[in-house]
Amino acid sequence: MPGLGYHVAMAAWEPLDEFRYHHRLREVGGTALVLFGSPGCGACRVAERRLPGAAPPGVGLFKVDVQLSPALARAHDIFHLPELLLYRDGHFHARLTCEIDAASLARAIDRALSSPPQEEP
Repeated sequence: MPGLGYHVAMAAWEPLDEFRYHHRLREVGGTALVLFGSPGCGACRVAERRLPGAAPPGVGLFKVDVQLSPALARAHDIFHLPELLLYRDGHFHARLTCEIDAASLARAIDRALSSPPQEEP
């Protein structure tokens, strides 16, 4: 999708923790989705499986295991799993609440990126 500022496609999920979170999102640049989840969460596993095929080309996919990084989850006010956060060039834009299919995800990303970045939770 032209005009969205997507960066070069990433091949797989990249794990993030509280020590690399902001630095890595700024370093990578472009549009990134961060999935907060847990291995024991069935809905999280479904989201993790569906997102690579549903995300627009070039959107970076990152995940945070809340069991390994509970401080990061608390810092972002993560109360329900899975939670999907949208960033562009390291700046937080929105929590995405949508179906995980290509059309719904593209609409949610376009809508969020049409507004200025929000203050990170």
